[in-house]
Amino acid sequence: MRIIGLDLGSQRIGVALSNSDVTVATPYAVIKRTGKLEKDHQEILKIANEWEASRIIVGLPISLNGALGPAAKKINSEIEELRSKTKISIETYDERFSTVTAEQFLIEQNIRRQKRKSLIDKVAAAIILQCWIDAFNNSATSSNLESSNE
Repeated sequence: MRIIGLDLGSQRIGVALSNSDVTVATPYAVIKRTGKLEKDHQEILKIANEWEASRIIVGLPISLNGALGPAAKKINSEIEELRSKTKISIETYDERFSTVTAEQFLIEQNIRRQKRKSLIDKVAAAIILQCWIDAFNNSATSSNLESSNE
């Protein structure tokens, strides 16, 4: 089982992949927006099908106060369109600070500014996916512990 993570930006889409054990997320690709959602979605689904993804996790930019602002509403709308094109389960995950965290990580790795621009979206997607994986695995562990205590 593999999971795809997406950071849907207005110019680029960051893509990350989980390993088959769903324990680690890795930056995978950046899809340059074409201006046509149909083409962009074809690229996403091509990657998802190639890796036999069972789920797609999309970062949702929730405001600091927990509200869905215009960017989150736009992404939700795009997700609905993507859902109509596939049977793969699509979920959202709070992406607050993912791009800032990605930027800090790349700076700490001494990646030059120009190179960071080409990497940041897929690193942000990996951060979103890794956070989802950690939450998913923690809840699965908690469920298993609760079941064994009964």
